[in-house]
Amino acid sequence: MNKVKRLFTTSLLITVLLITASWGFLVHKTTHQLAIYELSGNIQSFFYKNMDYLVTNAPRPDMRRNSDPTEATKHFIDFEAYGDSAAWKMPLHWNDAVAKYSQDTLLKYGYVPYHVIYMKNKLTEAFKNGNKDSILFYAADIGHYIEDANVPLHTTTNYDGQLTNQKGIHALWESVVPEIEITNYNLYSTHKAVYLKQPELAIWSAVRKSFLLLNDVFGKEKEVSKNFTDSTKYRVQMQRGRQVKYYTTAFAKAYGEALKNSINEQLISSANLVADFWFTAWVDAGKPELSSLSVINDNDINALGKEMESFKKNTLIKNELLLSKKENKKSDD
Repeated sequence: MNKVKRLFTTSLLITVLLITASWGFLVHKTTHQLAIYELSGNIQSFFYKNMDYLVTNAPRPDMRRNSDPTEATKHFIDFEAYGDSAAWKMPLHWNDAVAKYSQDTLLKYGYVPYHVIYMKNKLTEAFKNGNKDSILFYAADIGHYIEDANVPLHTTTNYDGQLTNQKGIHALWESVVPEIEITNYNLYSTHKAVYLKQPELAIWSAVRKSFLLLNDVFGKEKEVSKNFTDSTKYRVQMQRGRQVKYYTTAFAKAYGEALKNSINEQLISSANLVADFWFTAWVDAGKPELSSLSVINDNDINALGKEMESFKKNTLIKNELLLSKKENKKSDD
C-alpha cells in the first residue's frame, strides 16, 4: 500500500472520525489546550490569549495530507523497516540517520522524531524574530507531531493491524475509544513545562515508549474479540451510498477497559511534552517578551484563573471549558 495514502484507505473499520486520522481531532485539540495550562508566566499568557487558534489548528497537519504528498511520513516512523531494535539503535540526529539509512529511506518509512526537532528549530526562530503568526503556526504544528509520536500505531509497519487480521485498530485506539471515554479521563497533570537540555532524547524517549505499548495494543484487541461475534463487534450502516463497517460502542468500551489507563496516560504524556517543547523553543530564543504581540487584559487573567482551577480539579468537561468538546456539542446540535 502507498504509505502516503495509508491512513485514508482503511474504509472498512473506521468511525465517523475517518477524516481526522491521527489521535482524532478531539484528542489533538484537547492536548493542545492542556499543554497551555502547563506553561507559566509570560509564555502562558501569550499562548492562552491565542488558545482558540492553537486548538482549532491542532489537526491542521492531517488536513495537509490531502494536498501535500510529502506530509504523511512526517507523522510516523516504522521501526521494523529500519532493522532489529531500531528504536534503540537509530541515531538521534537527522544527518546521522541520513548517512546511515539514506534520505529516501527515511522519507519512505517515516521520520516523526526528526521532524519534531526540525519544527522545534523553526519555532525557536519564530520566537527570535518576534513574528506572532509564525510562532502560532509552528507551535500548533509541532504539537501535532509530538502527539502523533505518542501514538503506538505510529511506530510500526502494522499501523492498522493489516498484518495481523486486525484491520481498523488504528482508528479504534486513537479515535473511537477516546471519543467514548474522554468524559472519564483524567485531564489534569501536575507537570509544569521544563527546559529540555536534550530535546532529541526527549522525543526519542516518547516514540520508544509508544513502541513498547504495541504488544498491549494488539494483544488486548485479540483478547477482547474472543468475547464478541462479528454481529456484536461491528455494526454496518449506509454512508454516501455504500455500506461501512463500524465498531460497536460495546466493543470499543470493552477494548478501552482492557487497556486500562494507557490511552489516557499517552494523552497526558503528549500534553506534557508539547508544553516542554514550546517552553524550550522560547528559552532557546532568549525568552523574548511576548506581551507586545498579544495584549492580555483583566478579563483574560480572570478567565485563565478559572480555567486553571477547573484544570486542577479535572472539571474542564463538567464546566464546559474544554474547547474540543464544546465544538463537538455544537456540531451535534
